Amino acid sequence: MTTGDYQNRLDFAVNAARRAGASTLEHFGKRILDADTKGDGSPVTIADRNAERILRDMIQTDFPDDAILGEEFDDKPGDSRYRWILDPIDGTRSFIHAVPMYGTLVACEHNKKSVVGVVHIPALDEIVYGAANCGAHHQVRDHDPQPAAVSSTSSLKDACICTTSLSYFDRTNTASAYQAISDRASIVRGWSDCYAHVLLTTARIDAVIEPYVHAWDVAHLPPILGEIAGRYTNWQNQETIHDTLGLATNTHLHNQLLAILTPTIAHNPRPR
Repeated sequence: MTTGDYQNRLDFAVNAARRAGASTLEHFGKRILDADTKGDGSPVTIADRNAERILRDMIQTDFPDDAILGEEFDDKPGDSRYRWILDPIDGTRSFIHAVPMYGTLVACEHNKKSVVGVVHIPALDEIVYGAANCGAHHQVRDHDPQPAAVSSTSSLKDACICTTSLSYFDRTNTASAYQAISDRASIVRGWSDCYAHVLLTTARIDAVIEPYVHAWDVAHLPPILGEIAGRYTNWQNQETIHDTLGLATNTHLHNQLLAILTPTIAHNPRPR
């Protein structure tokens, strides 16, 4: 595929993420929401479902032959070698509690490789987006887009690292990894879910470690990080979004963190 093909889908993804994200603001801040509990114990609201419907309808109109994988609805097959991966509200618990650090995530795979990624934070009107060979940018409100970037931190003792929740490490029997990283890093914080990805790709933190993710949580990261010399792998240094264990870094810290994370896998029950 040409750079133009990816740029076309990136432009579409940015617009789609903004439109779907705007729909979530109609419900944001209302502490009583029509929330259900899914089979995995996570919550889902009317806002999640409405936003994903908007994304799917837009894709069906513009790219009807593309496949779709979304968090809230069944997979849609396609025959174009492209597949969209959608998370209408990443951080639904934050959303329910009126915390503005939730996001709308739109990614696109080509031949099973993630090539387009967008993370939009509707309540903050902040967005990071990128595509393979198309660059990556960060925009806040109506300011001009700026190049996305990772930090230059090269020592773990100086690093600021984010993760969503310590409870996820407990759930996956990897709490020893969290403790080891917390002991070695400058600071570990829970600026969680996809907002941590915004912080990473704007050089405000140095790494994001997650012991329990799905493809729709992270599919946007490889194309963005690939354009700004960052890295996304699982804890075995494999470049895949289809694993529950995720590590995103500024590259400098990647091997240092893998040295801590990889040995814990033998004790990990690998939840799916």
